[in-house]
Amino acid sequence: MGTFASILLVLVSIMLIAVVLLQSGRSAGLAGAISGGAEQMVGKQKARGLEAVLSKTTVVLGVLFFVLTLTVAFFM
Repeated sequence: MGTFASILLVLVSIMLIAVVLLQSGRSAGLAGAISGGAEQMVGKQKARGLEAVLSKTTVVLGVLFFVLTLTVAFFM
């Protein structure tokens, strides 16, 4: 069971890295961090299309990564 969880953890890790790298940046450096932060708090924009799918996939893979990490630590 531990070996299977370890292999699954490696696969999920690779998929999580790929999904995070596919997402577009939300700010343009330091200027975007200053002006973009206020804009995000006042008027939230919903992600559409591929960005929404990537965002949801990132959350699912992140939770799965966390659970698998705990599982591997428990079995090792």
